[in-house]
Amino acid sequence: MASSEADAAANRAVWTQANADYTDARAEEGWAKDEIDWGVWNVPESLVRALPDVAGKDVVELGCGTAYFSAWLAKRGARPVGVDVTPAQLETARRVMAATGIEFPLVEADAGDTGLPSGSFDLAISEYGASIWVAAERWLPEAARLLRPHGELVFLCNSTLSILCSPDAGPTEQALRRPQFGGLGRIEWADDEGVNFHYAHGDWIRLLRGNGFEVVDLIELQAPEDAEDHPYYTVVPADWARSWPAEEIWRARKLP
Repeated sequence: MASSEADAAANRAVWTQANADYTDARAEEGWAKDEIDWGVWNVPESLVRALPDVAGKDVVELGCGTAYFSAWLAKRGARPVGVDVTPAQLETARRVMAATGIEFPLVEADAGDTGLPSGSFDLAISEYGASIWVAAERWLPEAARLLRPHGELVFLCNSTLSILCSPDAGPTEQALRRPQFGGLGRIEWADDEGVNFHYAHGDWIRLLRGNGFEVVDLIELQAPEDAEDHPYYTVVPADWARSWPAEEIWRARKLP
């Protein structure tokens, strides 16, 4: 098995290239949004209701990328800190921060070892950040360490079903393509140089409970009726995601 440092280096390279290809160019658009939304098809938080009241809360975003989600939280009165392992993504975030005047700390660090003080946050967030790019065995203990008692964890990831229906290369299909037993966990895709981590629901529950969390909710997202295939994220067609959940949001609370 590859080391966590090697996995982080591979994913840093992937997102350095992605930043050059499209995330830098789209960063201002993301920061400018007035409403929080989730996932590939931008399902509004007003419909999802995954977040607690964030006003006045200390929030850490684990795997923030260009930090648009932290910017949305800052607009709502939160005090976010964005953590990411890719310098290029953080540089884009700083550029947009300077242009918009929305300011908050950005930390270059692995989401499994942030170096931030223990018990400093009321809420930990990951929207396709650490939730799929870092082993849960590493980032969940770190999230638990960073949160205060009763603090909340909210994270978005690919649904277990969508991963089970995904071949090693190409789009998600309407058939099971990999086993749940032995086919999940650390995944290297044939058509992608990055390393992902995907888990069965039972594994998520055990990992969360084992790190001192209670599960509050599991929200399975449906693509809107008018959703179109994403121009960059081509793994799951919109038509598939209208019939089955391609994405899911977990909510958990740290026990005292």
